[in-house]
Formats: sequence, structure tokens, C-alpha cells
Amino acid sequence: MYGGLSVYTGNAHPTFARDICRALEMPVGAAEVFKFANDNIFVKVNENVREHDVFVVQSLTGPSVSDAIMELLIMIDAFKRASAGRITAVMPYYAYGRSDKKDQPRVPITARLLADIIAVAGANRFLTMDMHQMQIQGFFSIPGDELSARNLLVEHLRTIVESAPDQCALVVPDLGYANQARRIGEMLDIPLVFMQKTHRDNSGRSEIVGVIGDIDRKRAIVIDDEIDRGTTQLNAIRVLQERGVDEIWAACTHGVFSDNAAERLTASGIVELITTDTCPMPPSVRNNEKVRVLTVAPLFAEAIRRIHEGESVGALFNPPGSQMPLPVT
Repeated sequence: MYGGLSVYTGNAHPTFARDICRALEMPVGAAEVFKFANDNIFVKVNENVREHDVFVVQSLTGPSVSDAIMELLIMIDAFKRASAGRITAVMPYYAYGRSDKKDQPRVPITARLLADIIAVAGANRFLTMDMHQMQIQGFFSIPGDELSARNLLVEHLRTIVESAPDQCALVVPDLGYANQARRIGEMLDIPLVFMQKTHRDNSGRSEIVGVIGDIDRKRAIVIDDEIDRGTTQLNAIRVLQERGVDEIWAACTHGVFSDNAAERLTASGIVELITTDTCPMPPSVRNNEKVRVLTVAPLFAEAIRRIHEGESVGALFNPPGSQMPLPVT
């Protein structure tokens, strides 16, 4: 059924690749990816991939982002030299998304650099989800698709809103996520509240300096594209609690959760922390009763199938006749 289609994985998030292959009803491709004693990464493809449509699944996340990137690049090079017909870099989480502009003197635009390196390594396409900024798509010189977890998040959040629609607000703690949040707010039919944050330095710490919108409600959903250290979300939660909001949910696509962020968020008094499985999570997070993990592996599997068979990926989100703007390119 899937002749010529092959899916491989590095070591960053192999569970996600296995879930994709389970949805596609095919095995994960046979390859060795490991380190020598001198810390050099070695890759060997253990089966014929000549003229195959190869998809390399690798979330560019910790515990070592640099290892994840190098594994992806070396795997792409290995498949290119093994005469693969087409190579697609599947990056559920794209690293360095916040380094997308020169907002200080003498700083790099690493998101662009990474896109260039992936193309130079030999990737013919890329597939990812909810990049930090949409313009990062334009950093790539190769075609690609950006999926969105928006519909999946809305489906879950609707169960929260439906019980008290007049008491809910969608809170956006980062104005960079405003456009995506506006679509989610429209789908849920609840008002938006924007919080303006600022970074005083490069430590990752942030603070809320302004609130735009009416937060005189009992319920709030704090939503962003990713949660790293959780500082932004914790600041937003504190502001909401100070203003008398009784029930607060936190939601994101990418749960990076550095520095025990998930534990600190769930201990802050929120009802639930909602994320997807684009990033691997330790059992302590997955087993936390306040953490809800929504799987996007079937969505990636269907996108891979459509790419392989030459079908529309945009139609996954916008069926024929839909008037909504496309979330993918």
C-alpha cells in the first residue's frame, strides 16, 4: 500500500515516530543512530532506500538540541548518499524559533541559519507544526508544510467553554501568538485578553507590563505556541489570580518544559495543563494528573501519506468549500 514510502527516526523522540508508523500501519525504518566514545554521531541505514520517499522524524528538542540537530543533518546526508528519491525533514518541534530576527545589535538569526543548513544537508522538503512565527516558513529555500494543532486544541478546550461560555476568556500572554489565538477565540466564541510582556535581558525571564481586554470573568485559558521555562505563563497566571479569576487552564502546542516548568505550572493553582506530544516528556510529567497530552501523531501520519501520494495537505484543515484561511502552505 505504501510502496516506496519509508519513515525513519533519530533519538530525540522515537516514540513519536513509532506512533506515526502505527497510524500508517508500517514499521519504522531500520537505521542505526548512535555516538562513538569521542562524542561523534554515526548513522547507518540498514536497508535499501534507493528512489524511496524518505521521511526523517526528529523533534529538535532536548535533552540536547544540538545532538538532535546533528542527528537530523547526518541522517539526511546518509539518505542522500544512499540515493533516496526524496527526503523530507519531519520536525514536529522546530528549534531556535525565537531567534527569528535581529532584535539586538550583533545577534544572529539562527532560525534562518538552521533552515539553510537543513536544505544544504540534502532535504528536499520539510514538515513541521506551529512554528514560533509564520515567517520562518520563508527562511527555507525548499518547499514544506506547517501543520497546526489548533483544531485539536479547540476540540478539547470546547469542553471547558461549553459548561460556562459567558464566564470564559482566552488569554494571550505573548503578542507574537495573537493571530493564531484570534482564530482559536473565534472558533470557541469567547473574548480575547492580550498581555504585553517584556524581556529585561537574555536570561529567559519576562514580566507582564500591560493587559488589553476585559478579564472580569471566573475562567481563563492561557494559550501560547510553546511553553519553555513557563515564566510567561506563570506571570500571566499570577496576574489573573490577582484579578480574581478562579479557574485557569494553560495550553500550548509544544511542551518543552525546561527547568521543571510543568511541575511549577501545575503547582500554581491551575486546573489543567494542556499540550501535545511534539516534544518528549518524562514520566513525571506524563503521569501528572493535571497534565493532558493530546497526540498529533495521527495528523502527521495523514500529512505524510498525503505528501507521498501527492494530495493536498491544506485540505486537512480546510475541506472543499471552506471559507477559512489556510493554516498551512
